[in-house]
Amino acid sequence: MGVGITVEHLNAYYSKIQALFDINLTVQANHATALIGPSGCGKSTFIRCLNRMHETIPEASVDGRVRIGDFDVYNGTSATQLRRRVGMVFQKANPFPTMSIYDNVAAGLKLNGYRKRKQLDEVVERSLRSSALFDEVKDSLHKKSGASLSGGQQQRLCIARALAVQPEVLLMDEPCSALDPVATGKIEALITELAAHITVVLVTHNMFQAARVSDHTAVFLLGDDRVGELVEVGPTAEVFSEPRDPRTRSYVTGHIG
Repeated sequence: MGVGITVEHLNAYYSKIQALFDINLTVQANHATALIGPSGCGKSTFIRCLNRMHETIPEASVDGRVRIGDFDVYNGTSATQLRRRVGMVFQKANPFPTMSIYDNVAAGLKLNGYRKRKQLDEVVERSLRSSALFDEVKDSLHKKSGASLSGGQQQRLCIARALAVQPEVLLMDEPCSALDPVATGKIEALITELAAHITVVLVTHNMFQAARVSDHTAVFLLGDDRVGELVEVGPTAEVFSEPRDPRTRSYVTGHIG
């Protein structure tokens, strides 16, 4: 099951350049929350702050508080502990090219100490079924590499790899941006299904996608001093049809951004 996320007074920097300004956001457990806004407004920076990937960039820093379930992300929790509970799917599918489909999914399990073949088999199959990929690859699990799959299949393989370690939160950074409409539709259906069981946070430039798959939407815009601001968050239907902030209305109607 998923867990909630609470972000309080989060600021993020690239050296002396501030990319996020005083972000406060609560993400509900077992829902899909979309992050929308124009390029450069801090959406991807924000999602990478949730699993401490932002700090891997030289001279990048964060202050503020992030809680994921009972973990205080920046106080007493190691990045390794955190990433066992928080999965990540990137804009570009990144399967391990020299590994088989099976070993791609099992990689995280093996790092976490799984060794029994029967147990690995069960989790790999369950994860591939959860990502709606098993029926397409079941006859070539050990014969084909992850890199041999189509773009949409590779992205679903990466989702299966993230799901294998049973995360409570799945972060997705533009997971459909490089996919055709058919593959995008499969990923969107998968997001809807997953959000009933785990917490999904999705960065997307596609407002129609946000409307289709998310329960809640957070709108990031560029502030007057050119830093990323969270200007509105609420149920997706309300954010698009009855936004409270005039800047949100201007963005979702295409007048800015």
